[in-house]
Amino acid sequence: MFTVNKKLLISISAAAALSLSLAGCMESAAPSDATGVKKASIDGGVMYPIANGKTGPYYVNEKAHSGVINFGRTPTEKEYEEWDSDIMADGTGLPEGEGSVEDGEEIYESKCVMCHGDFGSGGGGYPSLSKGNAYELHETLTNQRIKPDTDGPVRVFGTYWPKASTLWWYIKDAMPHPMTDSLSDDEVYSLVAYILNINEMEIDGEEVDDEYVLTREKFLKIKMPNENGFEPKIDGPNGPDNVRKYFSNPANFGAQKVDPAKRCMTNCQEPTAKVVYIQGAGINDFHPPLSAVRDLPKEEASTSFDAPKAYEANCAMCHGADGMGAPVVGDKAAWAAVTAKGLDKVYSNGIHGINGMPPKGGSDLSDANFKSVVDYMINKSK
Repeated sequence: MFTVNKKLLISISAAAALSLSLAGCMESAAPSDATGVKKASIDGGVMYPIANGKTGPYYVNEKAHSGVINFGRTPTEKEYEEWDSDIMADGTGLPEGEGSVEDGEEIYESKCVMCHGDFGSGGGGYPSLSKGNAYELHETLTNQRIKPDTDGPVRVFGTYWPKASTLWWYIKDAMPHPMTDSLSDDEVYSLVAYILNINEMEIDGEEVDDEYVLTREKFLKIKMPNENGFEPKIDGPNGPDNVRKYFSNPANFGAQKVDPAKRCMTNCQEPTAKVVYIQGAGINDFHPPLSAVRDLPKEEASTSFDAPKAYEANCAMCHGADGMGAPVVGDKAAWAAVTAKGLDKVYSNGIHGINGMPPKGGSDLSDANFKSVVDYMINKSK
């Protein structure tokens, strides 16, 4: 069955960011002769029917609302099935299969560790998947980092995510980068089992230990520590309406309407806003000093530049192991194919980015130093 949950999730994610600013202007400026029933939008605002070509102070292109889209074609059944891959929290869309923690660890070491680090610890700009016992660290979500040495909340899969179905779905559709949708269902079950294991989690009272085998039936019994840690509640067929009701009441997210009977479009919260300035904190001794100069720094070739060290810090995560789609350092055939394009082309592709590789591999190396790293990888692959 076709679902709109992908669009719903995007709408709800945007709702929280918009709600505070919309609370005071919740009843947007409708034309004086607007008729019909106004409807709350997903973010707590109000949608009015078109009256005399307007829904507010501006005219509406009514043809755009009633026009027929004549582009594209109806997808084939196979295309439709491939796109409609949602895995919902109630198990809808979750395929049969199984996978063990042991197999998951092997797959992780082969295809995931180069980005997500040993035991899901993170690294290289990629997110951590575990920081320890999910149940104990879940308690940190209420921590307030009010001092420099105060421990803040630990937000990783086990502690923060409300539903395990999102993990299964994300791995299947988007991992491993850049070889997405290349894992079998059993391999995804194995990876999920391993990630549950490194988060020291339980399923139906049973510890997900090194010998655990995860099946669809067991997966449906997973209860995440933070399952009820979010609001508003979006689950179920009434989810969108629940979101509308939640954001229609400013008190639910700490806002106030200055005059509920009066429409407001500018500075609506100003009379009730409380501005508090942090005292005795902040950075005032900058090294180097702050400057308004916007010139790019001059590139100076450094005789002390360490190409092998720069490679390990910026490139090894993708070029150091199979599974990332990048030519592995030491693979003569792979690098022979790359250098056959000409060295200038290799430099240009690396500096500007190509396929799944960002410019300069996401590093801040100068062009000259980046070329030195490329030379190092090529020489190591001859």
